[in-house]
Amino acid sequence: MKDSVTVHMDATPQQVWDVVSDITRTGEWSPETFEARWTRGSTGPEVGAYFKGHVRRSGRGPVVYWSLCQVTDCDPGREFGFVVMGPGGKKINNWHYVIEPGASGGADVTESFFLEPSLLTRVYWAAAGWVRGRYNRKNLRESLERIKVIVESS
Repeated sequence: MKDSVTVHMDATPQQVWDVVSDITRTGEWSPETFEARWTRGSTGPEVGAYFKGHVRRSGRGPVVYWSLCQVTDCDPGREFGFVVMGPGGKKINNWHYVIEPGASGGADVTESFFLEPSLLTRVYWAAAGWVRGRYNRKNLRESLERIKVIVESS
């Protein structure tokens, strides 16, 4: 019900953070979320800020929906995280970026997710989790590789 991937990037931790915390750019790297916008009066990254992500499930549809998200971690140059909420504001899934200086320069960037523990997520994970887990891991790597291209070409 959780996983993470780390990729080294030839960019400063601040350059990486500036990209991943700008949720309006999410469509540039996410395999599923093709656009996002700040909502509920939020205008930028800070703990408690809200945004909505426009998701094409599994990256190709036909299921397309908006997900309400709230920033949970926001430490410029180091960390950015948010929770995806379901009906009634129930926390469902957490996404997190940790950005650390690389041993020989650049930045080591870890993207992770974990599902909130609940009966529904336990049943889902038991039935289809191995498929979704493999898919999420592929998406984590794909997202980070796309972010790498963005920050290294800046």
